[in-house]
Amino acid sequence: MSSGKILVYDAAGNYLLKLTGDVRVTLCGALNRHMDKIFGSSAVNQVVIDMLEAECLDSTTLGILAKLGFHCRREYGVDAKIFCHNPSILRMLEVMGFNEIFEIFDQDINKSFATIALEPLTSEDAEIRRQVLEAHKTLIELCPDNNAQFYDLINALESSS
Repeated sequence: MSSGKILVYDAAGNYLLKLTGDVRVTLCGALNRHMDKIFGSSAVNQVVIDMLEAECLDSTTLGILAKLGFHCRREYGVDAKIFCHNPSILRMLEVMGFNEIFEIFDQDINKSFATIALEPLTSEDAEIRRQVLEAHKTLIELCPDNNAQFYDLINALESSS
Protein backbone atom coordinates (compact mmCIF):
# COMPACT_ATOMS: atom_id res chain seq x y z
CA MET A 1 0.00 0.00 0.00
CA SER A 2 1.41 3.41 -0.92
CA SER A 3 1.68 6.17 1.64
CA GLY A 4 -1.16 8.61 1.53
CA LYS A 5 -1.34 12.10 0.17
CA ILE A 6 -3.98 14.78 0.09
CA LEU A 7 -3.82 17.13 -2.89
CA VAL A 8 -5.97 20.24 -3.08
CA TYR A 9 -7.25 22.69 -5.64
CA ASP A 10 -9.21 25.88 -4.86
CA ALA A 11 -10.62 28.38 -7.33
CA ALA A 12 -13.52 30.82 -7.02
CA GLY A 13 -15.55 28.81 -4.51
CA ASN A 14 -14.78 25.45 -6.10
CA TYR A 15 -12.76 23.05 -3.97
CA LEU A 16 -11.17 19.70 -4.77
CA LEU A 17 -9.61 17.30 -2.30
CA LYS A 18 -7.77 14.41 -3.96
CA LEU A 19 -6.94 11.53 -1.62
CA THR A 20 -4.35 9.03 -2.83
CA GLY A 21 -2.83 5.91 -1.31
CA ASP A 22 -3.32 5.02 2.33
CA VAL A 23 -4.74 8.16 4.01
CA ARG A 24 -4.37 8.04 7.79
CA VAL A 25 -4.59 10.22 10.89
CA THR A 26 -1.11 11.62 10.20
CA LEU A 27 -2.61 13.78 7.45
CA CYS A 28 -5.68 14.86 9.41
CA GLY A 29 -4.11 17.98 10.94
CA ALA A 30 -3.33 19.31 7.48
CA LEU A 31 -6.79 18.30 6.25
CA ASN A 32 -8.45 20.09 9.17
CA ARG A 33 -6.41 23.23 8.52
CA HIS A 34 -7.38 23.21 4.84
CA MET A 35 -11.02 22.69 5.73
CA ASP A 36 -10.84 25.78 7.96
CA LYS A 37 -9.99 27.67 4.77
CA ILE A 38 -13.10 26.26 3.09
CA PHE A 39 -15.24 26.98 6.17
CA GLY A 40 -13.98 30.57 6.20
CA SER A 41 -15.09 31.15 2.63
CA SER A 42 -18.13 33.33 2.08
CA ALA A 43 -19.25 31.32 -0.96
CA VAL A 44 -18.77 27.66 -1.71
CA ASN A 45 -20.10 26.53 -5.08
CA GLN A 46 -18.91 22.97 -5.05
CA VAL A 47 -16.72 20.57 -3.08
CA VAL A 48 -15.38 17.48 -4.80
CA ILE A 49 -13.54 14.68 -3.01
CA ASP A 50 -11.59 12.57 -5.47
CA MET A 51 -10.91 9.11 -4.00
CA LEU A 52 -10.18 7.50 -7.35
CA GLU A 53 -6.57 6.77 -6.34
CA ALA A 54 -7.26 6.12 -2.64
CA GLU A 55 -6.40 2.66 -1.37
CA CYS A 56 -7.52 2.97 2.24
CA LEU A 57 -8.96 5.63 4.56
CA ASP A 58 -8.95 5.38 8.33
CA SER A 59 -11.97 6.27 10.43
CA THR A 60 -10.47 9.58 11.57
CA THR A 61 -10.15 10.70 7.94
CA LEU A 62 -13.73 9.60 7.31
CA GLY A 63 -14.94 11.56 10.33
CA ILE A 64 -13.21 14.72 9.17
CA LEU A 65 -14.69 14.32 5.70
CA ALA A 66 -18.14 13.83 7.28
CA LYS A 67 -17.61 17.13 9.13
CA LEU A 68 -16.91 18.75 5.76
CA GLY A 69 -20.07 17.23 4.28
CA PHE A 70 -22.24 18.44 7.16
CA HIS A 71 -20.77 21.94 7.01
CA CYS A 72 -21.21 22.28 3.24
CA ARG A 73 -24.86 21.26 3.48
CA ARG A 74 -25.70 23.38 6.54
CA GLU A 75 -23.77 26.54 5.69
CA TYR A 76 -23.78 26.64 1.89
CA GLY A 77 -26.68 24.39 0.82
CA VAL A 78 -24.22 22.30 -1.20
CA ASP A 79 -23.85 18.52 -1.12
CA ALA A 80 -20.20 17.58 -1.56
CA LYS A 81 -19.44 15.00 -4.22
CA ILE A 82 -17.27 11.91 -3.81
CA PHE A 83 -15.77 10.06 -6.77
CA CYS A 84 -14.48 6.56 -6.01
CA HIS A 85 -13.99 3.20 -7.75
CA ASN A 86 -12.56 1.18 -4.86
CA PRO A 87 -15.26 -1.34 -3.84
CA SER A 88 -14.08 -1.60 -0.23
CA ILE A 89 -14.03 2.19 0.22
CA LEU A 90 -17.44 2.50 -1.45
CA ARG A 91 -18.79 -0.17 0.91
CA MET A 92 -17.30 1.63 3.93
CA LEU A 93 -18.87 4.93 2.80
CA GLU A 94 -22.23 3.19 2.50
CA VAL A 95 -21.98 1.51 5.91
CA MET A 96 -20.91 4.78 7.57
CA GLY A 97 -23.91 6.59 6.07
CA PHE A 98 -22.02 8.93 3.74
CA ASN A 99 -24.78 8.68 1.13
CA GLU A 100 -26.91 10.77 3.52
CA ILE A 101 -24.77 13.92 3.08
CA PHE A 102 -22.67 13.29 -0.04
CA GLU A 103 -23.38 12.54 -3.67
CA ILE A 104 -21.26 9.45 -4.40
CA PHE A 105 -20.19 8.54 -7.92
CA ASP A 106 -18.48 5.38 -9.14
CA GLN A 107 -17.03 7.10 -12.21
CA ASP A 108 -14.08 9.20 -13.30
CA ILE A 109 -13.85 12.96 -13.01
CA ASN A 110 -13.72 14.45 -16.49
CA LYS A 111 -11.28 17.23 -15.66
CA SER A 112 -7.72 17.40 -14.42
CA PHE A 113 -6.67 20.00 -11.90
CA ALA A 114 -3.36 21.60 -10.97
CA THR A 115 -3.30 20.43 -7.37
CA ILE A 116 -0.88 21.10 -4.54
CA ALA A 117 -0.05 18.60 -1.80
CA LEU A 118 -0.92 19.27 1.82
CA GLU A 119 2.10 18.70 4.01
CA PRO A 120 1.55 16.66 7.17
CA LEU A 121 1.55 18.78 10.33
CA THR A 122 3.26 17.82 13.52
CA SER A 123 0.73 18.07 16.31
CA GLU A 124 0.84 17.59 20.04
CA ASP A 125 -0.67 14.36 21.35
CA ALA A 126 -3.54 16.29 22.94
CA GLU A 127 -4.43 17.91 19.60
CA ILE A 128 -4.32 14.57 17.80
CA ARG A 129 -6.60 13.04 20.47
CA ARG A 130 -9.00 15.99 20.08
CA GLN A 131 -9.13 15.55 16.29
CA VAL A 132 -9.66 11.80 16.53
CA LEU A 133 -12.40 12.26 19.14
CA GLU A 134 -14.19 14.93 17.10
CA ALA A 135 -13.96 12.83 13.92
CA HIS A 136 -15.51 9.77 15.55
CA LYS A 137 -18.29 11.77 17.19
CA THR A 138 -19.08 13.16 13.73
CA LEU A 139 -19.33 9.62 12.34
CA ILE A 140 -21.87 8.82 15.06
CA GLU A 141 -23.79 12.01 14.23
CA LEU A 142 -23.86 10.89 10.60
CA CYS A 143 -25.13 7.43 11.43
CA PRO A 144 -26.08 6.52 15.02
CA ASP A 145 -25.44 2.85 14.18
CA ASN A 146 -21.73 3.79 14.20
CA ASN A 147 -21.95 4.29 17.99
CA ALA A 148 -21.38 0.62 18.75
CA GLN A 149 -18.27 0.54 16.58
CA PHE A 150 -16.64 3.64 18.14
CA TYR A 151 -18.02 3.64 21.70
CA ASP A 152 -14.89 2.19 23.36
CA LEU A 153 -12.55 4.46 21.41
CA ILE A 154 -14.53 7.58 22.32
CA ASN A 155 -14.66 6.60 25.99
CA ALA A 156 -10.91 5.94 26.05
CA LEU A 157 -10.13 9.28 24.38
CA GLU A 158 -12.49 11.21 26.66
CA SER A 159 -11.04 9.61 29.80
CA SER A 160 -7.46 10.40 28.73
CA SER A 161 -8.22 14.11 28.23
